[in-house]
Amino acid sequence: MSEDIDYGRLMHQAMRGLIKTVLTDVAERGLPGAHHFFITFDTLHPDVQIAEWLSERYPGEMTVVMQHWFDNLDVGDDGFSITLNFGDQPEPIYIPYDAIKTFVDPSVEFGLRFEAAEDDEDEIEPEDLLEPGDIEVEDDGEHKGDVVSLDSFRK
Repeated sequence: MSEDIDYGRLMHQAMRGLIKTVLTDVAERGLPGAHHFFITFDTLHPDVQIAEWLSERYPGEMTVVMQHWFDNLDVGDDGFSITLNFGDQPEPIYIPYDAIKTFVDPSVEFGLRFEAAEDDEDEIEPEDLLEPGDIEVEDDGEHKGDVVSLDSFRK
């Protein structure tokens, strides 16, 4: 038995549980009000299921938007499946919770960011935590250290 409490793993588990709860509610009742989600995930995760052309177009990371049109949202214990529209082409996809990198609902300035597995070993300092509504900007896998408020993207 380890002498340390793995807070990073426990926090990620709780955050993924929150995503599951939110998606379960949306599957049962639909998206309320102006809520919508930007979900960025690792397309190379072994359990991700996406069309080959999407995998080729997004060879590592992809962001999907759940807003105006989606169908067949099925929420499971390990992930969710959904049909989304890509250029008037409906495509079913499956995203395991472990593959999710960010989950953002800009309508209420809420966002979650998951560290990569190799980063989980690092201790998280309070100043490293994002404020609700902020997302951390990364470019080509390099941390830029910039935090951008979602308000700057609103029309």
